[in-house]
Amino acid sequence: MNRWGIFSIIAIVGLVVDQATKLYVDRVMALHQSIPVIDGLFSFTYLRNRGAAFSFLSNVSWRLPFFIGITLVAAVVIIVALKKMRDDQKLAQAALAMIFSGAIGNLIDRVRMGEVIDFLDVYWKNHHWPAFNVADSLICVGVALVALDMLKEERNQQARAD
Repeated sequence: MNRWGIFSIIAIVGLVVDQATKLYVDRVMALHQSIPVIDGLFSFTYLRNRGAAFSFLSNVSWRLPFFIGITLVAAVVIIVALKKMRDDQKLAQAALAMIFSGAIGNLIDRVRMGEVIDFLDVYWKNHHWPAFNVADSLICVGVALVALDMLKEERNQQARAD
């Protein structure tokens, strides 16, 4: 399968899963409701985040146009990067699709509601990691895979040089 096929499938599946889970949480849970999944470790907790990670910029008046603009720039950069990749860089292609999908998933929330629905709540006793969603997970895993691909590329280049 070519890079655009891989990219499209992963991006569409990621976007559908992200939006479906957010819609489900919004319809079946009350805001701030928490449902323990693994007691003392993980819950579904319905929250809304006006900012970015860790509620960054959540209280500034220009946050919405800023986040929309940054997301659109990132989407263009991802498409350009994908276009420049070699066909054999499947891991990087999949990673970029994940990042793109997550960014667009959160963009949809921001445009539709002015904030993002978060519901994945990981914690240890009273120490909570900030709640997140499927889009955030796609972005984080995608970035980790890009880093892994970069390490793999560096090793391949060293092997070719030796």
